[in-house]
Amino acid sequence: MYNYRTYHIPKRILITGGAGFIGSHLSERLLQDGHEVLCLDNYFTGRKRNIAHLFSNARFEMIRHDITEPLLVEVEWIFNLACPASPIHYQYNPVKTTKVNVLGALNILGLAKRVRARVLQASTSEVYGDPEVHPQKEEYWGHVNPIGKRSCYDEGKRVAETLFFDYMRQSQVDIKVIRIFNTYGPRMRSDDGRVVSNFIDQALRDKPITIYGEGIQTRSFCYIDDMIEGMIRMMDYETQEQVRGGDYMKPYLSGFPGPINLGNPEEVSILEIARKVIEETGSRSEIVFEGLPDDDPKRRCPDIDKASQYLQWQPQVSLDEGLIKTIEYFKAQSD
Repeated sequence: MYNYRTYHIPKRILITGGAGFIGSHLSERLLQDGHEVLCLDNYFTGRKRNIAHLFSNARFEMIRHDITEPLLVEVEWIFNLACPASPIHYQYNPVKTTKVNVLGALNILGLAKRVRARVLQASTSEVYGDPEVHPQKEEYWGHVNPIGKRSCYDEGKRVAETLFFDYMRQSQVDIKVIRIFNTYGPRMRSDDGRVVSNFIDQALRDKPITIYGEGIQTRSFCYIDDMIEGMIRMMDYETQEQVRGGDYMKPYLSGFPGPINLGNPEEVSILEIARKVIEETGSRSEIVFEGLPDDDPKRRCPDIDKASQYLQWQPQVSLDEGLIKTIEYFKAQSD
């Protein structure tokens, strides 16, 4: 058995949610590596300014479209990233969030089946809910409230994973499933309510930094460049094996569909993050505490043994280094 990769061969690639935080960085990286990119977004949380610098590239194309509606394009790879990812945005219209996850997955899988494309689902650590197992391994089934305020996202992503594996088993669709843990970096929205962006935005304005609960709950934070590298390695991963058929050996491609955790295994408390941001920004902000939201997980940290084993992937950017780069971006936006 040996690794068989085709990433170096130029491809036509569709990215749903391509104008979002992660999608825009992925679009940029794929173009840099010689691929043709079709960026699809309805701009609910994605922003045109995230990809405006790519419009002059002849290999880049923008499609304004909602993936709850069918789409037909000719592509070889599909990265399905379309979905609001922060509680503020996905709870704004929970029914639509569920539709994006379920109908969106059905439409994208149907497209992949028709054009025989490989398709990657950007799932989430939220499928583990408020975990009773720590750190979280891919084999853990999770501890999720099916009727809570976060359920539209948590359960929507779980159903999407189900659909991906059912399409693989029933229709032989070539799938990949990754579970993304907290990711941060330039192009995060300041109004998305997520920990890093919230703290940096408040600190730069010398506003009180809001911590929900006592701040002892933990998260892991992966810098965007590391996440993009992991996504590409997973999409490109497959093995070529020799299989005996009759009286001769023939090669066949055997991909690894996942799911696989992508995130930084370094666990840090919310309070520690707040203090780091205050220190790096030189802010005069004070820390204030408010009530913990419903179903907010107490601990969240990935086991990335599979990513290390299969993809030879581990995060390279330290939290301190990543925070400095992210703070510089937010400062530039406020100038």
